[in-house]
Amino acid sequence: MNSYRFETARRGWIGLMLAALLVLTACSASQGGAEAEPGDTGSTLKVVTTIAQIAEPMSVIGGDRVNVESLMGPGVDPHLHQPTPGDIQKLDGADIILYSGLHLEANMLKAFEQLGKNKPVIAIGETIPEDQLLKDEDGAIDPHVWFDIDLWKQALDAATEELKKASAEDADYFETNKQAYFAELDQLKREAEEKIADIPKEQRVLITAHDAFGYFGRMLDIEVVGLQGLSTESEVGLSDIERTVGLLLEHNVPAVFIETSINPASVNAVIEGAKQKGLEVSLGGELFSDAMGAAGTEEGTYIGMYRHNVDTIHTALTGKED
Repeated sequence: MNSYRFETARRGWIGLMLAALLVLTACSASQGGAEAEPGDTGSTLKVVTTIAQIAEPMSVIGGDRVNVESLMGPGVDPHLHQPTPGDIQKLDGADIILYSGLHLEANMLKAFEQLGKNKPVIAIGETIPEDQLLKDEDGAIDPHVWFDIDLWKQALDAATEELKKASAEDADYFETNKQAYFAELDQLKREAEEKIADIPKEQRVLITAHDAFGYFGRMLDIEVVGLQGLSTESEVGLSDIERTVGLLLEHNVPAVFIETSINPASVNAVIEGAKQKGLEVSLGGELFSDAMGAAGTEEGTYIGMYRHNVDTIHTALTGKED
């Protein structure tokens, strides 16, 4: 069986498995008695998200009125993640499901479609007007919108409105928390703009394993080059590496970066290729792209993750310690 037919068959079996799991969990819920409706007095709203870039901000906005859980932890690639039986159980037990959308969690769309028949299932990235989104040369929308702070505020605002619908008596509480959190995001944006502007224009080039930083580059005026495309399912070819080495030589870029959720092999090949051309390029550090840091760490928060990336890029491309 060729690889295309194998992949098609594999995805078909996964779809059947998900459908069976959803039927089983629905039957179990119907036999287990009535559950508290979202917004019932004394109940805590259960929110399940795909990525931590949604979960952590919503836990801040939701406060003690909401229990938020993320399916994908540190080092997990959402482009490739296949839903497990445990994921389906968590999603089935949620009052609200929030995911990024824009084809980021491509392997989970069938599950979301089924679950959406019985509860709110919201792709918060798809609430952003399409004319504000980036596209690649083939017209595919870039799903990594959390790297544009203003766009992510729009997405989080839409998610907050869902909390208000589900628990109307807490609407003012959610809105107050959101406004306070958004003020922190505005300050984060100002800090990021100042630091990236400090990098000499000629060397303001960010080279990473895959094309996850397009919105970051547009917002902060830094050229971004990803060896892979928007999805990590694409492959890196020799021509991609040679093109990137040429860019390093042209701009005398001192560093390139790996990502916590991506195999570093392609970035290491670029470093070696530059060395063969006479340019010593260092590994500037590890950036968080599709996944955040561990819960309980600074990088496990959206603000901490973003600040880590900005500081790491600034130090590597300027030589200044933050």
